Amino acid sequence: MTGDHYFTAEPTTAAQPREVEFSVAGRDFTLTSAGGVFSADRLDPGTAVLLRKAELPAPGAAGPLLDLGCGFGPITCVLATCAPDATVWAVDVNERARALTAANAARVGVADRVRVAAPDDVPADLTFAELWSNPPIRSGKAELHELLRRWLPRLAPDGVAWLVVARHLGGDSLHRWLVEQGWQVERHASQKGYRVLRVTR
Repeated sequence: MTGDHYFTAEPTTAAQPREVEFSVAGRDFTLTSAGGVFSADRLDPGTAVLLRKAELPAPGAAGPLLDLGCGFGPITCVLATCAPDATVWAVDVNERARALTAANAARVGVADRVRVAAPDDVPADLTFAELWSNPPIRSGKAELHELLRRWLPRLAPDGVAWLVVARHLGGDSLHRWLVEQGWQVERHASQKGYRVLRVTR
């Protein structure tokens, strides 16, 4: 056992790179993952549900778009591929995850439109047309709420956030909490025990 989690800033787990293959919206992706990042061995089932059930950005979407907790970059690469006019900000506390996302963006040919950053390095005045996240539930409820209090207000006035949360890990209670915080929340889809939430102002 190590003390590393996917939300560790500087993981010490051996990287041991591996390939992860998946398909979204008729496109095939092959990305590089590694130990010490979220869902290192496969596309996380929640992320798969999110990418399958949420409304992917239209080809003309201008962005900017935010992938919050980007991991090795599957959401970032999908968003940047679907919306060739948009800039995608890939944000993660984990430096290995950020390096993998940058490499994978280059691998799929979208590096010129991807900005990989630690949370504190995102310009304070930047707002986002869309926020996408499979948020770090296992970091704890207090940390999760703090994360969402920080980033949801960065949505543009007509922006939308797409979140996926496992029902057994508190998907319905998170829905209620977001409503209590004043957000408009729709359970857009449910599949394989996951809730896809559409959040707007």
